[in-house]
Amino acid sequence: MQTELAPEFRGTPEGAEAEAILRKCVHCGFCTATCPTYQILGDELDGPRGRIYLIKQVLEGQAPTRATQLHLDRCLTCRNCESTCPSGVQYGHLVDIGRKVVDAKVPRPAGQSMLRWALKEGLTSPLFGPAMAVGQRVRGLLPEVLRAKVPARQDAGTWPRRSHARKMLLLAGCVQPAMSPNINSATARVLDAAGIETVVAPDARCCGAVKFHMNDQTGGLAQMRATIDAWWPKIEGGEVEAIVMNASGCGVTVREYGHHLKDDAAYAQKAARVSEMTRDLSELLPDLVPALAARVQAPQGVIAYHPPCTLQHGQKLRGDVERAMRALGFDIQVARNESHLCCGSAGTYSVLQPDLSHQLRDRKIGHLKQLQPTQIVSANIGCITHLQSGSGATPVRHWVELLDEALQPVDPA
Repeated sequence: MQTELAPEFRGTPEGAEAEAILRKCVHCGFCTATCPTYQILGDELDGPRGRIYLIKQVLEGQAPTRATQLHLDRCLTCRNCESTCPSGVQYGHLVDIGRKVVDAKVPRPAGQSMLRWALKEGLTSPLFGPAMAVGQRVRGLLPEVLRAKVPARQDAGTWPRRSHARKMLLLAGCVQPAMSPNINSATARVLDAAGIETVVAPDARCCGAVKFHMNDQTGGLAQMRATIDAWWPKIEGGEVEAIVMNASGCGVTVREYGHHLKDDAAYAQKAARVSEMTRDLSELLPDLVPALAARVQAPQGVIAYHPPCTLQHGQKLRGDVERAMRALGFDIQVARNESHLCCGSAGTYSVLQPDLSHQLRDRKIGHLKQLQPTQIVSANIGCITHLQSGSGATPVRHWVELLDEALQPVDPA
């Protein structure tokens, strides 16, 4: 795609990156076939190719409008289009640039601005945990729309006390410890059973994704640097062999620290090292299966698995969960239809674009329930909470919780 940047973007790092991405696009339209919002709305401007044209026009000097902003807002950033694109267009990075430029030129209505501010500051605040605890206590009194965002209180269970030679860092996350604390402790117990100690750095909180993808890129980058600072002593000292992520949304962001901080002289090398060390929990499964097989007693019944977009499209990781869990005796299955499509969670999308989000959720739940599962599992806190809000009596959990529950105690004899 031939591009002529406007003077204000020439010679800037973002302009150069955007131009390189735009020039890879060949207008083929393959991306529209796998775009969730295009599937629902049928509007070219609500598909990747149309949004690429809008971003190109803005970068070439055309003034953006509220309509431009809306079409970019409707993008889930699921990156399904990247999995489909034969030319390797890095659409996710391009839409981050486009949204930043458009938001700088198009003021939002006051109510929308306040909601977005509340989400990016509230979800990443240390006060989120106490606020969620209050919400869980009065959950039964909340309106349905709020109750769907407040999961029932969950016991975190015990954290392993054993020490192992093998150690891995785990990002606790900003919302997961408050909404589903058992995911982190289940991860630690499963790794402990395989001879790996889980280490959490208290000062490593939000990965930066929420703020960055809501166009507070300065705030998002600051959180990325703070996370690196919290981890760096253990990385530099050789105390840990990897950084393990059990929320694929956080995982895809941390894996891209090297990209996001490549122009920061103080952090570029550290960020690249962090990205190199980051592993999704599913990537460890091939090594965990032999260590755990004798202790796993898998439950009966079909388990429906929803692979998050941030795992299959963002991190390009497919099939590890299914293969390993089947090897351990679980009857885990993926929906026969549209397993590649987003469930509609997409970070804060379910709050900002509820109609589209709920349509995608119900579509996904319909496909998963065709498997007649006893429960549904996924690999990202956002997907889990969102699917649970529409799954009725069918529980939705992280697959590691299922594996942890199936571990039998070690026979002292």
